[in-house]
Amino acid sequence: MNSFVQRRRALLRSAASLAAGLAASGSARSAVPAATTAPVRDWQQLAASYDVASEFVNLENAYFGIMARPVAEDFKRNIDYLNRYNSHFLRRDFDRDGIEAIRAQLAAHAGVATGELAITRGATESLQNLICNYRLVKPGETVMYGNLDYDTMIDAMNDLARRSGAGAVAVQIPEPASRQNVIDAYEQALRRHPRTRLLLLTHVSHRTGLVLPVADIVRMAKARGVDVIVDVAQSWGQLDYRIPDLGADFVGANLHKWIGAPLGLGFLYIREARLADIGVQAGATNFPATDIRSRVHAGTVNMAAIMTIPAALKFHGQVPLAERAARLRGLRDDWVRQVIDVPGVQILTPEEPGMSGAVTSFRLRGRTGFEDNVALSRRLADEFGIFTVARSGPAGGSCIRVTPSYFTRGADLAKLAAAIRQLAPA
Repeated sequence: MNSFVQRRRALLRSAASLAAGLAASGSARSAVPAATTAPVRDWQQLAASYDVASEFVNLENAYFGIMARPVAEDFKRNIDYLNRYNSHFLRRDFDRDGIEAIRAQLAAHAGVATGELAITRGATESLQNLICNYRLVKPGETVMYGNLDYDTMIDAMNDLARRSGAGAVAVQIPEPASRQNVIDAYEQALRRHPRTRLLLLTHVSHRTGLVLPVADIVRMAKARGVDVIVDVAQSWGQLDYRIPDLGADFVGANLHKWIGAPLGLGFLYIREARLADIGVQAGATNFPATDIRSRVHAGTVNMAAIMTIPAALKFHGQVPLAERAARLRGLRDDWVRQVIDVPGVQILTPEEPGMSGAVTSFRLRGRTGFEDNVALSRRLADEFGIFTVARSGPAGGSCIRVTPSYFTRGADLAKLAAAIRQLAPA
C-alpha cells in the first residue's frame, strides 16, 4: 500500500483511539495524551512556530487565527492527498470512518458526547442554525440578546421573533462594565420581560473583548425557564473552560480562531435531551431527525480542512488552556497598562479578574463615531505600521479593537502604546 495512504489511515485510527481513550477516562481537559504533549512554556519558542508577515504589526487576530507551521504543513499535505486520491478516499475511507473519528476527537476535546456535536463551517453557521431552527418560541413571547452580540446573530434573533410573532429585546451592557453590573443588567431585563423564551449570550464580545459571566447568567435564565444559546466564537480555545462548564444547552463555536485550524471550521453543540427543540435544517436529509448532523446542511465541505482538525488540536494541546489564557491576558495587560492612565483614552474591558482575555478595545475621547474609528485605524496602519480594526455597537460609541496573539512581541505592544499616547486628545 502507498506509504501516504497508510499515513492518512493511521491518522484517522489515531483520532479514533484518542477519542475512545478520553471518553473512557472521563477526561475533558485535554484532547492529546500527556505523554506526547509536554507543556511548552517558552513563549518565544511557541511564537517561532508561526510564519508572520514582517511588513506590519498584526494586532487584529480576533478575525481568524494564523495556523502554526505544523498545522499549515498538515493542511497542505491533506490538500495534496485529496487532490490525488479524490473521491476514492472520501467515499471508501473518510466518509465511512475518518470524519467520525475526527468528530469523536473534537467532542472529547469539548467535553461532550459525540452525538451532541456536529462539525460546521464556523460559529456563524452553527449559531444561525440553532437560532433559526429553535422551535419553542410562541406568539407574544420574547427573545433577548445584548448590544455587544454579533450583528448576524442579532439579525437572526430578530428574524426568529418576526416569524414567531414574538417580541425582541436588546440588553444594553453597562459602561464601564463589571461582573455584577452585567449580571444585574440581564437580571433586570429578564424581570421586565417575564415571557422571555430564548436568550442569546456572547461569551467574549467581538466588539470590545468583554468576557460575560456566562455560567452565572445561564443559571439565572434557566431558573426562569429561559433557554440560552451561547456564542463562543471568540472564547473557544482562548479561555480555560469546556462546553459543559457554561451550563447552556445550545452552543456555537469556531475552530479557526483560537484553536488555529484552517478557515471554515466550527461546531455546534446541542445537549442530547434538547435535540428535538432545534428543528432539522432544510435539505439535511442524509441523517435521521434523531441525529444532530441533520441540524447542519452545508453540501460538500472542505474535507482537507476537516482532516487537519487533529493536527490543530494536537498543536493547541501542547500548552494547557490555563497557561494559554494567562499568556493572552498578559499580552492584553501589557499594552493596556501603558495607556490606561492616559487622559482621553478609555479601555472598554475592566481590570476585574475574569472579565477580559486577549481581545480589548479602546476609544479616544470625542471619537465615538464609526467613521472616526475607521479613520483612526487607518492612521495606526499608515503612520505606525499597526493593523487593527474599528468596531461599532458599544453603548458609548465605536472603538478600536486590539488583539495580540502568541507571536506578538513586547516591542509590538510598546509601539501600539506609544502610538495611542501620540494620538490621544490633549
